[in-house]
Amino acid sequence: MSAVGVAPGALALSRSQQALATRVRRFAAQDRLFLAVTFSFASLVLVALTGILVALVIEAWPALRAFGPAFLHGTTWSPTDDVYGAVIPVYGTLVTSAIALLLGVPISFGIAVFLTEMCPAWLRRPLGTAIELLAGIPSIIYGFWGLFVLAPVLQDHVQPLLIGSGLPLFAGPPLGIGVFAAGVVLALMVIPFIASVMRDVFETVPPVLKESAYGLGCTTWEVVRHVVLPYTRVGVIGGIMLGLGRALGETMAVTFVIGNANRLASSLLAPGNSIASTLANEFAEADPVLHVPALFALGLLLFVITFVVLGIAKWLTQRGVARAGT
Repeated sequence: MSAVGVAPGALALSRSQQALATRVRRFAAQDRLFLAVTFSFASLVLVALTGILVALVIEAWPALRAFGPAFLHGTTWSPTDDVYGAVIPVYGTLVTSAIALLLGVPISFGIAVFLTEMCPAWLRRPLGTAIELLAGIPSIIYGFWGLFVLAPVLQDHVQPLLIGSGLPLFAGPPLGIGVFAAGVVLALMVIPFIASVMRDVFETVPPVLKESAYGLGCTTWEVVRHVVLPYTRVGVIGGIMLGLGRALGETMAVTFVIGNANRLASSLLAPGNSIASTLANEFAEADPVLHVPALFALGLLLFVITFVVLGIAKWLTQRGVARAGT
């Protein structure tokens, strides 16, 4: 009787264990499939990045072999003589990006602080949306605006004041276009990105921290300086580096206002060139023997500069996280 009574229960237990084992195997197979799919997506990015780098090196190799280290420190860019040096476009790229950050970061910081700390509730959403919409404007529109609106304003009202300061950086005639004008346009283009990131990370600060500081009698600036910025240091650095990455690779807007002159001038008001504007202006009519490889070499340099910038940003964020942990 006992054997007959136990057998159905044991049989049911065995079936439930088999069903559970089947479900476990099915879930394990799904996890392996999901892992393979996500890994393939991540690998696709690495493969594309490696492919771009390899293609740039292959295409740029004739110029690198022909000019050697002189390509990196040469100041002559002459397609008619087949002599190419990268100093002028690299200098223009770095200087215009630096001007963009010097102008854009303080403005973006002020926008983010106003939106998160002092802006009325009814104005916060429309103003934040308007700032974000600036990021969606095509770069060529910024170029048109910079050439036909900003450049005359700079030429008539801003550059004469800078020239009157007597600083060597602002010597020469007020032409309107030039390296400084390109930096101003880039500043307007990176402000939406930096301001949006700063605003989002400022909003992650726990209200209790700010309320405690206000309760101790701190001003708004003291709260931002001693509470908000230390808490969001990593995000702020990331937003700035995002804007820098945008400034380094911008093409059309810079091409319209930088002047496109292959000469190295100490004055920021003089026309110049950048890597992106050089590629945009010369690639269509470049000679395939050395001119095209030289342009690919410029693209390789821009790739390396961007990689270095991202590496520095990653190092700064990790350092910020380490300091916050200690």
